[in-house]
Order: sequence, then C-alpha cells, then structure tokens
Amino acid sequence: MISAELPPLDAPHIEYSLLAPLFIIAGVAVLGVVVEAVWPRASRFTAQAILAVVGVIAALVDTVWVYQNLDKIDDPKLARGLIGAEGALSIDGPGVYTWGILLVFALMSMLLFAERRLEGGLSAFTGRAADAPGSAGEAEAISKRIEHSEVFPLALFSLVGMMLFASSNDLLTMFVALEVLSLPLYLLCGIARRRRLLSQEAALKYFLLGAFSSVFFLYGIALTYGFAGSFRLSDIDVAVSTRTGGTNMLLAAIALMVVGLLFKIGAVPFHTWTPDVYQGAPTPVTAFMAAGTKAAAFLAMLRVLFVAFGGSSWDWRPTIIGIAVITMFLGAVVSISQTDVKRMLAYSSIAHAGFLLVGLVGVYGGVAGEERITSVSSILFYLAVYGVASIGAFAVVTLVRDSGGETTHLSRWAGLGKTSPLLAGAFALFMLSFAGIPLTGGFIGKWSVFTAAWSGGVWPLVVIGVLVSALAAYFYVRVIVLMFFTDPVGDGPTVAVPSALTTVVIAFAVVATVGLGILPGPLLDLAQHAGAFVR
Repeated sequence: MISAELPPLDAPHIEYSLLAPLFIIAGVAVLGVVVEAVWPRASRFTAQAILAVVGVIAALVDTVWVYQNLDKIDDPKLARGLIGAEGALSIDGPGVYTWGILLVFALMSMLLFAERRLEGGLSAFTGRAADAPGSAGEAEAISKRIEHSEVFPLALFSLVGMMLFASSNDLLTMFVALEVLSLPLYLLCGIARRRRLLSQEAALKYFLLGAFSSVFFLYGIALTYGFAGSFRLSDIDVAVSTRTGGTNMLLAAIALMVVGLLFKIGAVPFHTWTPDVYQGAPTPVTAFMAAGTKAAAFLAMLRVLFVAFGGSSWDWRPTIIGIAVITMFLGAVVSISQTDVKRMLAYSSIAHAGFLLVGLVGVYGGVAGEERITSVSSILFYLAVYGVASIGAFAVVTLVRDSGGETTHLSRWAGLGKTSPLLAGAFALFMLSFAGIPLTGGFIGKWSVFTAAWSGGVWPLVVIGVLVSALAAYFYVRVIVLMFFTDPVGDGPTVAVPSALTTVVIAFAVVATVGLGILPGPLLDLAQHAGAFVR
C-alpha cells in the first residue's frame, strides 16, 4: 500500500469582529426560524417582532463600531477598509455606511411589520398563504387569529442579502447575495391580508422577471470570467486595464451585468415590474423593498462599474447617461397620469433611480479627506434621504383606509388635510422632499448628485435633470393640493389610529427629512468621509 501525506490546509481567515453585523442579522434570522418552530402560537408574532427589532438594533450599534474602527486600518491606496473573508467581501467606508442605512431602513420597516392595530389586532399579512382568497379556510384563519409571524425572519434573510450585495468583492458572492436578497421578497410580496389576488399577482410578476434578470446577471458573470479569468473585482480591473481578452466579450459582459443591476434599481427599460409590485405587495413590504433594495443595488452597481470596469468607463458611461435621461423623464411623466398613490410612488422611485444614475456618471474617487462631492458620496447621501422619506410615505399610506382596508385611489385622499392635518402635513413634507424643494433632505440629495455630475463634465445631463425635477414637482404638488385644497368626496377619507410603532416611524421620517434639509452637514460629511472603495 502506498500512502502519501497530504499537505496541510490553511484555515481561512475571517475578520469576525468587522463582519459581526452580518453575523448578527444572519444569526437572528436563523433563530427566528427556530422560534417559528417551537414558540407557542399565541405569542409567536410578538416574540418574532421583538427578536427582529433587538437584532437589528444590535447590528446597527456594532456597525457604528466597525465604521469607527476603519480609521485604524492603513491602506496604501488611501481607501478606508480592507478586503476580508478570504477576498469575498470589501469592508470599506461605502460598504459599512450602506450597512448602517440598510439597518435603519430595516428597523423602521420592522416596526411597520409589527403594526397590528390597523387590522383589528392582526398584522397586514394573511393568516395562511395557502388558503384561497375568500375561502372558508381563510375565514377560519381570521377567526382563530392566525398570523404569518415568519415574515420577520424572511425580512432579515433579505436584509443579510442586501448587506452582502453592497459589500461583495467577487462576482460569485455578489450573485449569491442577489438571490438571498430576492427570494424572501418574492414570498413577502404575495401574502397581503387584503386584496390577496393582486398581491399574489405582484409576487408572481416579481419572481418571473426577477429570475429573468438574474439569468442576465449570471451570464454576464460567466463572460466576465471568460475575459478576466477571475471573479474578483480587482483582478477584473487589471484585465480590463490591460485588455488581455477580447473587447467584444468585455462589452457583452458589462451589458449583461448592468441589465441585472438596472432591474433591481428599477431603471428604464427594466422598470415594468415596479408599479405592479409596489401596488400589490403589503405596504410594509413595499416600504422595505423600495428603500433597501435600491440602496443595496446601487452600491453593488458602483462596485461593479467603478472597481471592476472602471478602466472601461468610456464604454459604459454613454449608455448610463442615456438610461439616466430616459429613466428620469419616463418616471416623471408617467407619474402625472397615475390615480393610485402606491403606483405614483412607484413611478416616483423610477424617476429617483434616474437622478441617482446622474450622480453615478459624475466624478469618482478623490484622495481621502478631500472636501468635494464625488459620485460615491453623493449617491450615499441621496440613498439615505430618499429611503427615509420613502418609508415614511408608505407608512402614511397604511393609515388612510376604508371598509376594504387601505384606500390608495387618489380621489379618496381629497380633503385629508381637513380630516387629519398632521398626517397630511407629514405626507406633504415627503412629497416636497421627493420634489427637491429647499429645506428638505431631498433638495440636498439632488444638489449633491448634480454637483458630482457637473464636476464630471456632464453638465448637459445636469440641465436635463433640473428640468425633469421641475416637471416632477407637478405631480407632487398635485397631491398636496388634493389633500389641502380639495373638498372631500362623500364622508371624506378615514384615518386609522395607529399604535406607537407606526407613529414612531412617521415621526422619525419627518424629523430626518427636515433635519437633513436644514442641517445636512453631519450626514454629508459622513458620506464624504466614507472614502473610496478598497480594491
């Protein structure tokens, strides 16, 4: 018998302390699955809600610690952070900043998930998804007060995917993160308590189109590997800079990967899922998805285009400019004709994707500590102000109701300012922020992305963006006029009395929107201090 001694294998080095926020959320999500199996049904929903909120807060506190400790890492390229998890993840300023805003969005969304007063002591999610709408089984689930408490671990698994997606340093990790992000959302979109068929249709559309876009993204990864011989972003950058492979393969790889990413941010022409899914999904899920998915997808797109394909910017930049113009224009114009509040907010999110793309084609990089707005810092700030206002707006939507639940037709919102002036005032503030009116966070956000684009030499795109912003202001102001200067139809809109959970979400969104408009310095400095991506 011939025996050969195998060489020892080196154990992988994992930066557990710096990756702790990811492990906390993943651990809480797994613990939520265990709770779902063993906890008594009567108090399971409350236990899941408390577990999710505590887990997100713990991860947020740890994220602050990680961000502060990035200053202790010296990098020869003047970027704050390091490549961790055996090259799979980038622990850098933009990534950790994004973890922070994603966790804030998740905390606000978990409070909306936990709201039970609006449905007579039940949540916004159906009791048993397998029961047909209007069936005896569904009536039995309602009578026994059965709830889908697993929505909390599902949302946390999606949150883990978002955080991984924003920090991936190789394309395989990025694809896995994309699937972890998306699959729970497909399920969450289809379990609304009210308008079940519309909710199930939204989930099916999201699943089919999302799977289709994932195939494009995966095919782009395969072509990128064929071109560069590596999945790691820095290795791809070297191959692109030296053009070691065929140019046609490179262009095809960039195009296919960008298609998958544009779908996730809801940019034209890959936006068609957005209005249907936003309208049909349970509104707390819509809020979580609108803020979190866009933030994670934009950070992933920044990494792919700046870190991996930065040497080929002259190839992809003109296309992104064209898509930005079309996305801004279509989102603004089509919003004018919408009669449903959630569909209007969906097309508004499409327009905002266009504004974010304006910042993407601006100036990138800069020396750490240099006081100027770059593409990365402008997009980081914009994502924060847009996400907070978006969740606040959808929280208001959950409160305007009739006998059938949420009433999202704009005609039913007439006179809301007379029925509930505080609630209408909060929604008006979010509309003004979306429009980019001064003294709101949205104004500073648009100013930052336009500044980055102007510095990058694409001033015609800035002029178009300003004109589209003026056009978009029309439908935002139209809603304000409808609420405050239009007589109510019939008895007028009915406003439900929320618990402290939804009240806290709306109040925080109002304070943040006004605060970031009046005193944007701290968050803007934080975005600038995040620095460039590590390579």
